[in-house]
Amino acid sequence: MIDNLKEKTGKTLEEWIALIKAQNLEKHGEIMKFLKGEHGLTHGFANTITLKAREADAGSFAEEDLITMQYKGKDALFPIYEAVLAAIKSFGEDVEIVPKKAAVSLKTKRQFALVQPTTKTRVDLGLKLKGKEPAGRLETSGPFGTMCTHRVQLTAADQVDGEVIAYLKEAYEASK
Repeated sequence: MIDNLKEKTGKTLEEWIALIKAQNLEKHGEIMKFLKGEHGLTHGFANTITLKAREADAGSFAEEDLITMQYKGKDALFPIYEAVLAAIKSFGEDVEIVPKKAAVSLKTKRQFALVQPTTKTRVDLGLKLKGKEPAGRLETSGPFGTMCTHRVQLTAADQVDGEVIAYLKEAYEASK
């Protein structure tokens, strides 16, 4: 979208951001209303510009910063994330680790898992395991909705055991 911004809207991202700053707009809704109402931008372009202007999109942060922000105040949960990463790195070099604001996506051609520090005491491991019945630690997707089909709640790194690694491997294999 940003590559097409000048062609489609007549201004570069930097020009839009300068215009927003000149208006002293800070809230997401205010900026969206301004861009859509006064400048006729589509929702997609207005939202992209707004997120960039507010530096609120995941792309405005380094990957390490995104992960640091996820685990801020939840430091005790970071070893769980590290244990999941150690497991998936043994699957192959085709795994892409994609940090976002609230979670880290794990994918090959498509996402197969998501690691999210959901509370101060729990990491949720979301998995895409179509057709697999929830049983035991493997629950329905919970807070992930349609992003994942299942989840496993983890409260300690040693819970990333053979069972959880087998679920991860199954999701990984299905994503290829």
